[in-house]
Amino acid sequence: MEFKNNSPIYLQVINDIKHRIVSGEIKLGEKLLSTRELAVLYQINPNTAVRVYNEMEAEKICFTKRGLGTFVTEDEDKFYSLKEEMAREYIENYIHGMKGLGINKEEMIKYIETYFNESNTED
Repeated sequence: MEFKNNSPIYLQVINDIKHRIVSGEIKLGEKLLSTRELAVLYQINPNTAVRVYNEMEAEKICFTKRGLGTFVTEDEDKFYSLKEEMAREYIENYIHGMKGLGINKEEMIKYIETYFNESNTED
């Protein structure tokens, strides 16, 4: 993962893990990497890896079982809430960017429809 300078590394790692959960790459209830493994995978300081899991636990995205490791929440409501939160963020970024180009709502919708028609995809 290539980190950006405009956001703390631990938040970028959290967002990547959230994305992997929402996309289904990481399943609800699945055991997450140890903090050491997480630090190696993302090439971050082990203390940053600990902070990642602490923040995620505070958000109730994961939980730790002493001696067993850290696991993704099994709460489907939390999963759908996380998915909605991330979708809203993507939409807000899209709308903000398009408004910056002087594009109105109707034009945005046309761009989206054109994109889907040209790419022959509905998913």
